[in-house]
Amino acid sequence: MPNSSSISEFLLLPLADTRQLQLLHFWLLLGIYLAALLGNGLISTAVACDQRLHTPMYFFLLNLALLDLGCISTTLPKAMANALWDTRAISYAGCAAQLFLFLFFMSAEFSLLTIMSYDRYVAICKPLHYGTLMDSRACATMAAAAWGAGVLHSLMHTVSTFSLPLCQGNVVNQFFCEIPQILKLSCSESNLREVVFIIFSISLGFGCFFFIVVSYVQIFMAVLMMPSEQGRHKAFSTCLPHLAVLSLFLITAFFVYLKPPSVSSPFLDLTVSLLYSVVPPTLNPIIYSMRNREIKHALRMVLQ
Repeated sequence: MPNSSSISEFLLLPLADTRQLQLLHFWLLLGIYLAALLGNGLISTAVACDQRLHTPMYFFLLNLALLDLGCISTTLPKAMANALWDTRAISYAGCAAQLFLFLFFMSAEFSLLTIMSYDRYVAICKPLHYGTLMDSRACATMAAAAWGAGVLHSLMHTVSTFSLPLCQGNVVNQFFCEIPQILKLSCSESNLREVVFIIFSISLGFGCFFFIVVSYVQIFMAVLMMPSEQGRHKAFSTCLPHLAVLSLFLITAFFVYLKPPSVSSPFLDLTVSLLYSVVPPTLNPIIYSMRNREIKHALRMVLQ
C-alpha cells in the first residue's frame, strides 16, 4: 500500500463518466463561476466607491464578497480544468494548498457571518449605542479577527491532516480536497488527533451558531414591537437574507463533517459539497443586492 511519502498526486472525483457530460459540466461550472465573480465583484466595487455605503453593515458585506471570491476561486477553477482536459490529477502540494485556502475562506466567512449577526443585533436592539459599539476601529478589529481566525483554524487542520500517514491509496472521492475524504485515505489508527480537532471546531461552530440564534431571537422580538410597519419591513428585509444564507451554509457544512460513514456515497458527498462550497458564494450577491435599494443604486452609478 502507498504511504504519504510515496504519494506525489491525488485523483479527484470526476464530475461525469462521459466526455459529453464532462464538457457540459465545464460550461455549467464556468457560468456559475462567472456569475459569482461578477456579482461579488460588483458589490465590492459598489461598496468601495460609494461613500454612502461606508457603514459597518456594508463594510462587513465587502469582506463577505471578498471571502466568497476567494472561496469559489479555490475549488471551481481546478474542477473546470479537470473537466475540460479530461483529467483527475492534483499534485500533493496543490491538494494541501487547496485544502488550506478553502478552510481559510470558509472559516473566516463563518466568523464574519457571526459578526454580521452581532452588527444587526446592535443596530436594531441598541440603536442609540450603535455609533459607539460599531465605530470604524471596532469594525476593523472584528474583521481582522475573522480573517486571523480563519488562518489559524485552517493552518491547524491542514498541518494535522497532511502529517498523517496515508495507506489507503490516493483516490479522493470529491471534486476538491476535503478533510473527510483525506481522512479516509489515512491509516485508521493514526487520525485520532485530526478527529479531535474536528470535534473542537464543530463545538466552536455550534457556539457561534447559538450566539447567532440568540441574536436573531432578540432581533425579531424587537422588530415585532416596532410601531412602524415600514420599519419592520426594512428590518426583516435586512435580516432574513442573512439568516437564509447562514442556514444553508451551516446545515450543509455540518452534514459533511457529522454524517455517519453508512450514509456516505459519491453522489451525496458531491451534492452536499456543492451546496456549501459553491451555492452560498454565488447566491450571496443576489440575496444582498436584489432587495437592497442602496446597493442597487450604487451599482447603477458604477455601471454608468
